Amino acid sequence: MEAPKVLITGVTGFIGGTILTTLQNTSYPSLKNAKISVLVRGESRAAFFREKGIETEVIEGVDQVDLLRKIASNYDIIINPAFCFQTDAANALVLGMGDRVKETGKELHFIQTSGTSNLGDRPITGKHYEDRIFSDNDDIFGYEVGRNENEPYPQRTTELVITKTGAEVGVKTHIIMSPTIYGVGTGFFNKMSIQIPILIRIALDSGKAEYIGDGKGEWDYVHILDLATLYEIMLAKIVQGEDIPYGNKGIFFSETGNYKWKELAQGIADAGNALGALKTNETKSITMEEARKLNPTTPEYIELGFASNSRTRAYKARELGWKPVKTEKDWQAGFREDFKNVLRER
Repeated sequence: MEAPKVLITGVTGFIGGTILTTLQNTSYPSLKNAKISVLVRGESRAAFFREKGIETEVIEGVDQVDLLRKIASNYDIIINPAFCFQTDAANALVLGMGDRVKETGKELHFIQTSGTSNLGDRPITGKHYEDRIFSDNDDIFGYEVGRNENEPYPQRTTELVITKTGAEVGVKTHIIMSPTIYGVGTGFFNKMSIQIPILIRIALDSGKAEYIGDGKGEWDYVHILDLATLYEIMLAKIVQGEDIPYGNKGIFFSETGNYKWKELAQGIADAGNALGALKTNETKSITMEEARKLNPTTPEYIELGFASNSRTRAYKARELGWKPVKTEKDWQAGFREDFKNVLRER
């Protein structure tokens, strides 16, 4: 059997970097012979990976959709953590794989990284309320189509577009939709996530850990190492020729526990105070307007990504054989870990 050609994007990032190192150290016999290449921006980064013996594809920017399409046409499986909000770039990769389907007749797979902010409600502005707990056995694709018609959101749009394109060009698409990701990554570059480090930096600037509104919005979490094993298992199943859900039914959640935003702020406050970085472990409620410092350009993302309710249950992932090992204890310890890493960068 010919070794599958696998391309991973975003390998200088938190998720992609950890997926790469996880696959480099895999214990799955079916993956040990896979030909893994990486997609990076710029020759300097390409040189870094080439020095490590990793085949490298190079682009200069996400707007090079023709080049992305050409690159993708050479691969059997693509794992795409890089282009979550960049719809055109992600779609170009799927179109390129469609070109390969036409040429070779092979069964090809595209694994897209997405996030559960796609399902988040808008409790602060009151634009949307959602009290359900989503199961990945539900028609999540149908829900997102309806939601996006009323309230377009770039990450959700990307997910919907690549799923539809995949169906049109004969590429099997799979979406791994993750909640808050915590823990230290194992990649060669960025080892930190987004949400918690952002809130830690703001706590250091203001002197107190903050949350938006009443902080009662509830989310889920997953450790980066547990998440990486889900990509590994999915890839192994694909390479072994096993049938896994794809297309409209190919959306997988990845939760392992849950929290409320006020509780998250308290975890940051306690860790910062214990490390001597914050003078108090008190937390502070802020308004949406005050929260614009999180990301001044996208107030919608602030509410969806830092104040909403977004609760999920990862049944499909566990049916694949995913067995996350990190616990509530790891989640609590993660605040101190992230705080130390943020302090090192200052």
